[in-house]
Amino acid sequence: MNISTAITGETAERENAQKALELLKSWAAGASDEERDALDPNLRVLLGDAPYPDLCAEYSENFQADSSYTAGLPDLQNGPSSLIRGSKQLIQHVGISNFRLPIRFHTKHGGDLTLETSVTGTVSLEADKKGINMSRIMRTFYRRAEETFSFDVIEAALDDYKSDLESFDARLQMRFSFPVKIESLRSGLTGYQYYDIALELVEQNGVRQKFMHVDYVYSSTCPCSLELSEHARRTRGQLATPHSQRSVARISIELIGKSILWFEDVIDHCRTAVPTETQVMVKREDEQAFAELNAANPIFVEDAARLFCEQLLSDERIGDFRVVASHQESLHSHDAVSVLTEGASFANTSLDPKLFSTLFHVG
Repeated sequence: MNISTAITGETAERENAQKALELLKSWAAGASDEERDALDPNLRVLLGDAPYPDLCAEYSENFQADSSYTAGLPDLQNGPSSLIRGSKQLIQHVGISNFRLPIRFHTKHGGDLTLETSVTGTVSLEADKKGINMSRIMRTFYRRAEETFSFDVIEAALDDYKSDLESFDARLQMRFSFPVKIESLRSGLTGYQYYDIALELVEQNGVRQKFMHVDYVYSSTCPCSLELSEHARRTRGQLATPHSQRSVARISIELIGKSILWFEDVIDHCRTAVPTETQVMVKREDEQAFAELNAANPIFVEDAARLFCEQLLSDERIGDFRVVASHQESLHSHDAVSVLTEGASFANTSLDPKLFSTLFHVG
């Protein structure tokens, strides 16, 4: 085709359209509303003089949205790819965070606990899809919420989730605070220790993995400070105390095999590795015992990571794992931290810039 001829043809069509529009406006200027509507009901919108609709400002309590009505509702989020803004790129995670509902959990020694649980649910979004229906995530979970919780239920929810949202990868995570009754060291008092725990189910490229995350809070007495304090006492008769601080380890583990790994089992592994867990109820004899326990178990942050690792390696129900430890120093204005990983699941070159700040325990 001759390019100049094509351009001339397009210009002529535009000029004809412009003349037609001017003729239409000229006719409409002398026509009545009835004559305009008879020609085309949408003509007044085109000419810019359509009356503003008379809208009802009161909420209609009796209105019923039947199936035909809901079928006609606009759904911009699930619209065609032509509505995509930005680069048409695969999104690895899109969904909701901190959706809360009560969930029942089994305990190792019998009985169930109903705990407020924070749910995070995401799916992958293909490059040619505009978005997902976020409310389907919540509806999927509510269908399973009445069942006693376990990874079997999470897996069933994940199946629904992927089907509802037509996605190939999906993730569900549940966070909650798990209470365990703890006895004091010497007085016989008991109180509840609360453990921040998260369960996670991930399906990626057709492979599913189960993860558990447990925060363990303990006291860490600096071995160097302990030695220096004892040196001052021994050589100069100088009273000195070693520095100790509240410390937090986040234990993240992959669950493998068919045997149940209870929350309490992971907590016991932590106590065996580092027995100086912070206390709940104490009398003076308990406080003294805790000081003695700390003196018997001085620990650097490097020691903590390796001691936790030793316990996790001994359990055949645990596959890959990661230990993140933070000793929130009373000597320094900064924290001492360590990260130890085993296996590919938690091996990352880059760290979340806020990772260690999330280990701050507020009680």
